[in-house]
Amino acid sequence: MARIKGGMSARRKHNRVLKLAKGYRGARSKQYRIAKQSVMRALASSYAGRKERKRQFRQLWIARINAAARMNGLSYSRFMHGLKLAEVDINRKMLAELAVNDAEGFASLAELAKSKL
Repeated sequence: MARIKGGMSARRKHNRVLKLAKGYRGARSKQYRIAKQSVMRALASSYAGRKERKRQFRQLWIARINAAARMNGLSYSRFMHGLKLAEVDINRKMLAELAVNDAEGFASLAELAKSKL
């Protein structure tokens, strides 16, 4: 039986990694071994970054809701508790959108939350 060398499949694998490393500086985009390490780290970081982005957006929404609630004489926690007692199910993303773009609508929600506390 003839011996089969792995030249084509190895080249394909190397080229796939080097293509992902395009734009990296120096040996990180030229040498397979170093490029492979950089790509692995970049992919791990991008995965973690997608999770981090969700945390950061929630943080931003809460900051916006808190600022708007304080303008209406409530803290964030008391506002959210009042909404829960009033059985208003609006997520933080939509509350933040109301706080930024519809101050009157948010003020009415704040009054509702105050009345239920």
